[in-house]
Amino acid sequence: MNQSMYRIIGGDGREYGPITADQVRQWIAEGRANGQTRARAEASATWRPLTEYLEFASALAGTAVPMVITTPIWVTPQTNSMAIGGLVMGILSCTIGLCCCYGFPFNVLGLIFSLTALSQIKASPATQQGRGLAMSGMVLSILSIGLSVLRVALFGAVLSAAEILDKLHK
Repeated sequence: MNQSMYRIIGGDGREYGPITADQVRQWIAEGRANGQTRARAEASATWRPLTEYLEFASALAGTAVPMVITTPIWVTPQTNSMAIGGLVMGILSCTIGLCCCYGFPFNVLGLIFSLTALSQIKASPATQQGRGLAMSGMVLSILSIGLSVLRVALFGAVLSAAEILDKLHK
């Protein structure tokens, strides 16, 4: 028998599933889900409360809907502050930093902040955003490190060439 599969948003804001309709009914009976619990059928892209699914009407008939919802159904993602910090450090490393101190410590901090932000965003994508900011900060920081290495190499090459010319003229 081909049974429909569902995904559920739990009271903790996490997505659970895929689970069968029988499992959803069991969760309703256990008090883990109610008529306000958001769900979507595997074949659908729309999240709806369980009360809108006819197949759960009998299971929901004997359950009481809680009067107070303690956790928000929709969580608005916040921009990760480490991603912003990584971008700022990346910009500083490519502008001010290259003028005076080869980008250090801005490029190192930008790389650390950006990698930390990417890790945090990956760990909780429902509550964290800013992947593009973190990626930009990381790219600018790596660019600054590359430009610093190139600058040191060219400076060394110019000094070596000057020493060789000096020796030839003596």
